[in-house]
Amino acid sequence: MTDPRAGRRCHTPLNALHSTVYFSPEFDAEMETLGLAGAPGAYFSAGGYFAARSAAMGAVGPGAVTATFFNFSHTLIAQHLPGAWTVATPGQLLAARLRVVDRLLRRLLGDEALASKEMAEAAELALRAAGGCHRAGRPLSAAEADQPVAQEPHVAFWQAATVLREHRGDGHIALLTHAGLDGLEALVSHTSSGRGFTPAFARSTRGWSEEEWSAAEERLRGKGLLDADGELTEAGTTLRVDLEHETDRLAAAPYDHLGAAGVERLTELAGGFAAMALGNGAYPNGIFGRK
Repeated sequence: MTDPRAGRRCHTPLNALHSTVYFSPEFDAEMETLGLAGAPGAYFSAGGYFAARSAAMGAVGPGAVTATFFNFSHTLIAQHLPGAWTVATPGQLLAARLRVVDRLLRRLLGDEALASKEMAEAAELALRAAGGCHRAGRPLSAAEADQPVAQEPHVAFWQAATVLREHRGDGHIALLTHAGLDGLEALVSHTSSGRGFTPAFARSTRGWSEEEWSAAEERLRGKGLLDADGELTEAGTTLRVDLEHETDRLAAAPYDHLGAAGVERLTELAGGFAAMALGNGAYPNGIFGRK
């Protein structure tokens, strides 16, 4: 078996490349064309995001999306689903998403990188790893794994990265539930660690009110996981660290399938592409960190 931490190191750039799609102007343009434009000034189209990310599962209702996305408000999701399916079909959204991937990666990485032997190698390695993902108990990952693979290496690379990203996420949600954290408590504790999105960005884009956020903080204090200043306690920090280690263990199958040498090479290639994408403005400014 590979070192589980090696899987996490590989996942980090793969996830960065996967997620940038939903923050891109290319995504907003496609959603507007389909009739799912976001609100003026929003970071992304919420309705388009819920529909496009869940489309591989079919025209599912808000309950299924709340369950699988986990840290979004059900109230927010229900504002957009199932209504989005009367505007665009899952097939239309899946096709639109791949068009976004093609145009976005061309903008962020350039045609030369997309046509390179390194991109072809990254796609081959990522697809091989994705072939080792378990389907049972992994609804988002399994649905993505059922999608036909694109012929273009850069699009296929993104598809494989998506399967791997959702595979880890599905396992992580199971562990959060086992730890007794609901979706909002998990989100608050994660932002309190200083990792991921800022609290303000996470709260607003996931549809939680300030009152709901404060109530979750109080619940975490009652569990001994958060202090009076909104920082993780020692127990809270230990829990978050343990959750990541256990997530590594549950996410190990595809990386074991690929093998240590393959994981190291995929990490190198994905890291290079992710660094290039981030350097070319893959994400809006000011959405990560403590404030």
